[in-house]
Amino acid sequence: MQEELQFLREQGVDHALIGKVEEFRRVHPVREGVRDRVVQPSIPFYGKEILEMAVAALLEGSNLLLSGAKATGKNILAENLAWIFQRPVYNISFNVNTDSSSLIGTDTFRDNEVQLRKGSVYRCAEEGGFGILDEINMAKNDAASVLHATLDHRRIIDVPGYEKIDLHPAARFIGTMNYGYAGTRELNEALVSRFLVIDMPMLSEETLCRILRHDYPDIREEALQAFSGLFLDLQTKAQNSEISTKAMDLRGLLAALGAVKIGLRPWQAVQMGITNKAFDIFEREIVSDLAMTRIPEEWTKEQVF
Repeated sequence: MQEELQFLREQGVDHALIGKVEEFRRVHPVREGVRDRVVQPSIPFYGKEILEMAVAALLEGSNLLLSGAKATGKNILAENLAWIFQRPVYNISFNVNTDSSSLIGTDTFRDNEVQLRKGSVYRCAEEGGFGILDEINMAKNDAASVLHATLDHRRIIDVPGYEKIDLHPAARFIGTMNYGYAGTRELNEALVSRFLVIDMPMLSEETLCRILRHDYPDIREEALQAFSGLFLDLQTKAQNSEISTKAMDLRGLLAALGAVKIGLRPWQAVQMGITNKAFDIFEREIVSDLAMTRIPEEWTKEQVF
């Protein structure tokens, strides 16, 4: 189970921090019944400084808030941190319908008595998991009130009608938030104060190439530059507000390469993974033109792999 720690060493993360992660894992073993929630992420996170900040914050006992634009690796980092610390993951995606019962649980009738069917936050607190609070800035007041109590120094969950529980000493919560999406709002100061905050930088060319090379080690150098260049072009256009972030989709780019590897023509794969995600016709033309400058229509699988 040292693969994830070796990954930190390869990135040059401070040895003292790695040693403290090892100690954390030794002191807080995962219960066998939730071991299936300790999942290796499909995409590694590259970034020594960000990893060091995040690891130090979690070791100190703090919760983390990862803020930034789309496709900066917020969820990828959260998943990698859970894997590094070997903690069960509980994903909580916020939307306009998320309320306190979605987080804590609801009453259910079982074995001739009313019992609490525990929600993700409750189970995470019990098992010492890492709870990923996705799009936390979409939380309504009702859900936010639960987070206030769960995330502050008291580290308790107090459910009316049930015994209060103390958070497991290994439990941590990692919030993620994008800027300016419909339905999002500013987090209030009281909630922000319960986190240490990392502002996620945009993906660099070096990082992007490492991610693509990790998933597709046999990709040709010319194709690597073409596919990474397309993503960076889209990133620049989105930063300049020339297009939305819909087509700036890292998972879509990786999936397009996967389709090429199966045998689909690169141009068709890029249309499905990138271009067609821009639903506005004018925006789609811009994305299509960018794609054509990077990925020639006549390319076949042999030009990529």
